[in-house]
Order: sequence, then structure tokens, then C-alpha cells
Amino acid sequence: QVQLVESGGGLVQTGGSLRLSCAASGRTFSCYVMGWFRQAPGKEREFVTAIKWSGGITSYADSVKGRFTISRDNAKNMMYLQMNSLKPEDTAVYYCAADRYGSRWSDPKNYDYWGQGTQVTVSS
Repeated sequence: QVQLVESGGGLVQTGGSLRLSCAASGRTFSCYVMGWFRQAPGKEREFVTAIKWSGGITSYADSVKGRFTISRDNAKNMMYLQMNSLKPEDTAVYYCAADRYGSRWSDPKNYDYWGQGTQVTVSS
């Protein structure tokens, strides 16, 4: 199995920036796609962005295009989410996830492993 641990969440003002990290351990060679999802209270888990572990191809939700950037360091088994120009609607618990098969990246049901989440709060 794969273990994922997120870090870097916090409280920022509108327009601010945060950088989230996801450390992967275990059978990391089994990862094909890794992504970030977010979930606000009372809402379903929402796709944010994902990256192919080998090759660096990325996908972004329309709501974060131009503001968020996903990246990875294969040698360190790390994934990052740089979030700029943050808005109050970005407030949520952010989760990193790993998919062994590279199915539809935006569907959380396709991901096999999940971290515990890190809270991001953007104040107005």
C-alpha cells in the first residue's frame, strides 16, 4: 500500500499564497497519477488538479487554472500544490491522492490511496 501525508495548510488572506506538500511512502512505484482534491463542509469532494507521476502531464479544474500549480519530485516521493491568488471559495480541507491506473483523473472514486487532509482557510 501507499501512505500519503499532507502538510502546509493554514490561514491566509484573500490574494495570499500557500504551498501544500504531500509525502508518499510505501509502494510508491505503483503510483500512476497523483492528485489534489478538496472538500468543504457539507459538500462533495472536488477535483482540483492531478499529475502523471512519470512524464509530468497535468490537469486542472477550471476554478483553479492560472492560480494553482501542481508539481512532483519523483526522487523525493513528494508532490506539491502551489496556490496563489487565493479566494474565500478555496477554503476547504485539501487531500492528496494516488491512482494506480490513471483513469478519469477528476473522479475521486478512481483513486486508491488518500492522505488525512490539511485545512486551508482563506479569509475575506
